[in-house]
Amino acid sequence: MSSSRRLFFALTLPDALQQQVIRWRAEAFAPEVGRPVAAANLHLTLAFLGDVSAQKESALKKLAGRISQPGFSMLLDDLGHWPRPGVVWLGTRRAPRGLLQLAELLRSQAARSGCYQSPMPFHPHITLLRSATQPVAVPPATPGWNFSADEFALYQSVFENGRTRYQMLEQWSLTHQDTR
Repeated sequence: MSSSRRLFFALTLPDALQQQVIRWRAEAFAPEVGRPVAAANLHLTLAFLGDVSAQKESALKKLAGRISQPGFSMLLDDLGHWPRPGVVWLGTRRAPRGLLQLAELLRSQAARSGCYQSPMPFHPHITLLRSATQPVAVPPATPGWNFSADEFALYQSVFENGRTRYQMLEQWSLTHQDTR
């Protein structure tokens, strides 16, 4: 067994939303545009951790378990293409404060725990297609799905049989408190 695992914190899309997104993706993009991300792998990364030792993983889980933050909703109404690394993504034009706070908290805890954190600003997105290195005709609009984030999770990236799948290791609830 490996002494470290490739980990990340993320928001999980509900099954019904996953299915809506993949049906829309199949209609919006030709098959040759890129390699579709499996429905079960659709997520919004909050903090990529990289290869993490068991000891560091345990510490990060404890820190995540102490987070007390209300859930939040967002509108998935933005779409784009990054030619390098060849990603077509779905995102939000107006990231809610709760999303930005949660991502910042997890990223800063990860950095303090010795996990490399990209200096690039956080850009909340869900990867729809990979290997989309040629110019992509991005539809002018998305259906504009509403997404309520009530929990976040720690995932392991597992590569087997030529494919990557994401395995949820642990999940934490976001509290529902009156923020008025």
